[in-house]
Amino acid sequence: MEFIETLNLTGLLTGIFTFLIIGLFHPIVIKAEYYFGVRCWWCFLVAGILGGVGTLYTRDALCSSLLGVTAFSCFWSIREVFAQRERVRKGWFPKREKYEKNKSWKTISSNASRDSARGR
Repeated sequence: MEFIETLNLTGLLTGIFTFLIIGLFHPIVIKAEYYFGVRCWWCFLVAGILGGVGTLYTRDALCSSLLGVTAFSCFWSIREVFAQRERVRKGWFPKREKYEKNKSWKTISSNASRDSARGR
């Protein structure tokens, strides 16, 4: 870390990593809404709170700022999960089809019980 401070690269690295973190959260929000719906918002809340608390206990300025960026990206993702639901409703993103319970198991078990009743 001394190399970074010597060359005064902290601001530049913070900007680069902020760009990458924000870019990483876009597909995370899309996938989270696709697989879990808006029920996953509390996961982003917990991660944001943990990241915020982590910034308070981190001595290094670069790591602390990156934890803060990650924490507030998590908080922003809560809003984006609900916005993503609206985008899916409008047809801008694919909707995951709800899978019904495995009907073939019921068919197999009902056939087996019917066959055992017939003595097969």
